[in-house]
Amino acid sequence: MLSKFNFKRSILMNLPLNSLTTRLSPFIILLMATPAFAQLDRLYDKAEDNVSGTIVNVSKDGVSLKRGDNTQEFQSGQILKILFEGDPPALTKGREFAIDGQFDQALSELKTISIDGLPRDVNKAETAYYLAYCEAKLALAGKGAKDDAVRKLLAFASTYQQSWHFYEAARLLGDLSLALNNADKALTYYKSLMNAPSANTKIESVYLQGLVNLKKQQSGAASTEFDKVIGLKAQSAEVARIQVLAKAGKALALAQSKKGAESLAITNALISELNPTDVEMAARIYNAQGAGFEASGDTEGAILAYLHTHLMFSLQPDAHAEALQRLVELWPTVGKPERAAQARQELQQRYPGF
Repeated sequence: MLSKFNFKRSILMNLPLNSLTTRLSPFIILLMATPAFAQLDRLYDKAEDNVSGTIVNVSKDGVSLKRGDNTQEFQSGQILKILFEGDPPALTKGREFAIDGQFDQALSELKTISIDGLPRDVNKAETAYYLAYCEAKLALAGKGAKDDAVRKLLAFASTYQQSWHFYEAARLLGDLSLALNNADKALTYYKSLMNAPSANTKIESVYLQGLVNLKKQQSGAASTEFDKVIGLKAQSAEVARIQVLAKAGKALALAQSKKGAESLAITNALISELNPTDVEMAARIYNAQGAGFEASGDTEGAILAYLHTHLMFSLQPDAHAEALQRLVELWPTVGKPERAAQARQELQQRYPGF
């Protein structure tokens, strides 16, 4: 005997199609017409908003996301992350670890992925980028070979030239070049950010060019770049943050020019409003203060400033390495050679080749 369910199914299976469709609700008919595997991507922007739809175009300048009959454009500089349909769980986890700065954990997830087996080019590009990104970040922190990280980033940029991560990769290549003491190459990468469509990325490019000039001991040129950023009317929290970093850069440029009092006036004002959770900001400001004290002939003040970076903001590798290097030089001048030896040992262990 047929169960009630099987009896109803038998009737439906034997009805003519035109009869069947008239008996089904419009909702069921809509479900039958919907593709079985509707593609759904989710984009998160830097304003912490998110939107779902289908990514229909990807370029280094940004992406196009289709929602129903409407298509919305997002510049690459606006995007925090994109979760693509077809992302394997290891990519989803690895991406989150990477964004949170947990690069070892991210690599543990990402290295389990077979890129060739991924369904879409965007899934492949995402995996390749975050693999290269994490290795670059670890290399900058003294936990990997910088030359190898450069090669992997270049391979990513060559294979996925239209990835929305393209300018992020260029920024990282600049950071690595600066860490390898190749200021001219770093300048080339940083200048390439001026081609990005995002105004914020262009502003960051100017700031980064100022950092290169500091590295080259060209304090006048550095001040010029920093002043360009400082003089802007901030339209976002991101730009306001870059402006504070530019002020710290300006203070360091003044210290390089032996204008210690002017340099300290800037850093003291910045410290009074400092957000200690922003590690990069804090480390750069205290290092600039240390340079200002050095320019003013106050060795003990300089040591205390660099110790601030060393003890409290060591998660910013380039600034931490710079602080350790200055401590190696300064401790003996106040009769503490053993402290200099400790700083030198940590510098060599954490940042070999610095």
